[in-house]
Amino acid sequence: MKAVTAKKRLGQHFLTDLSIAKAIADTVDICAGLPVLEVGPGMGVLTRFLLEKERPVKVVEIDEESVTYLCKNLPQLGEENIIPDDFLKMHLDRLFSGGQFMLIGNYPYNISSQIFFKMLDYKEFIPYCSGMIQKEVGERLAASPGTKAYGILGILVQVWYDVEYLFTVDENVFSPPPKVKSAVVRMTRNKRECMECNEELFKRIVKSTFNQRRKKLRNSIQQIVGKESPLLSDPILDKRPEQLSIDDFIGLTKRVELEL
Repeated sequence: MKAVTAKKRLGQHFLTDLSIAKAIADTVDICAGLPVLEVGPGMGVLTRFLLEKERPVKVVEIDEESVTYLCKNLPQLGEENIIPDDFLKMHLDRLFSGGQFMLIGNYPYNISSQIFFKMLDYKEFIPYCSGMIQKEVGERLAASPGTKAYGILGILVQVWYDVEYLFTVDENVFSPPPKVKSAVVRMTRNKRECMECNEELFKRIVKSTFNQRRKKLRNSIQQIVGKESPLLSDPILDKRPEQLSIDDFIGLTKRVELEL
């Protein structure tokens, strides 16, 4: 069967370098025996190496052409393990008999952030996640306070996961080649069991402050607590959002809660 045609609307860039595919597949070795769900397998270059790990593997693929290709060219996967669906709309708690699994993929760059937000919704089922994304997104995921890349995505993920930026991948190992470099990252669920603050308020504060990241925190916090709040006199609000650690944001959220 001929190769699958890459579709721009799906953000498809098929990996052609087998050594990189193997290196990505090897990231699952950190979680021996845990089932694996691959997002967007395309023509199965990564899937083939995952199947060598001798553990349950399922793939979810929205592209009908790719599904047909996998069914005909990867019989060792099994058609029952090919899920023709939109990952962002799936109920992940129904996979693998409701047990935990690892998430992996050469993720479509146009929805990679949405994929990781979906992961957070099912974090109790996904203790590990790895794969390839746009280099800029990888840097944002792994960023530390005080850096330019530090922001909403990295904070919301790092609350629950330890993020490792593993290596950078050049454009010429894809067909068609993307216009940007790529990164392979791994995320491991940390030991945090609860936020110790209102999680929705935490998200609101992180998003509102970074939406005005060049301004001091006081500007955005004032819009939440009101102009008369005594909290506005606190020196911490003289800082800009990238200067606060995750624990700082949790502490700030607790204080804002008291004002509401």
